[in-house]
Amino acid sequence: MEHKKTYNAKEIKTPHGNLIIEGPISAEKLAGYEFHEDLIAFRTPTQQHQALVGIADLTEGRIIIARHHHTIVGYATYLYPDPLERWSEGKMDNLIELGAIEVIPKFRGCAVGKNLLIVSMMDDAMEDYITITTEYYWHWDLKGTGLNVWEYRKVMEKMMNAGELEWYATDDPEICSHPANCLMVKIGKRVDNESIQKFDRLRFMNRFMY
Repeated sequence: MEHKKTYNAKEIKTPHGNLIIEGPISAEKLAGYEFHEDLIAFRTPTQQHQALVGIADLTEGRIIIARHHHTIVGYATYLYPDPLERWSEGKMDNLIELGAIEVIPKFRGCAVGKNLLIVSMMDDAMEDYITITTEYYWHWDLKGTGLNVWEYRKVMEKMMNAGELEWYATDDPEICSHPANCLMVKIGKRVDNESIQKFDRLRFMNRFMY
């Protein structure tokens, strides 16, 4: 499968200044930007910056960023699912995962996450993919936002809907381990039926165990 990547961008106004939402960004361009010190959800900012450059270099990898002048203040990553997760077991070249989405506290509540997803889906090539995201409540910043698990889930679902991702049922044990966890999916308009059926088999791998 050819992984076409077409750059898109939009500007959004926030109380803290205008942001450019853009991508997919090349590894070279990504390496040249500053990476905000408050992007600490997954690892240290320096390590995460390097990780994003690595993803941008992957054939299927896509990085969409929110940029304030020369500094990255938010990002979304798309790449093949982790080899240790069930979603990689089908070895589907048209199944990609929205792996991480992060925005610094200063710009939260400014629809940055929503716009990262909107810009992601501006690329027509996304209609060739099944895009998934797995949401686990233990990754959520409940303390920083002051939201309870259900309020956060509602915000998260609304944000994902902006990228046309919808809730899908699954019997994945990790997702089923807490009712707030969820699988969200967008099936592109050009995805064939065989791929959809293969994906359905990945969603329900334990159906014959009961």
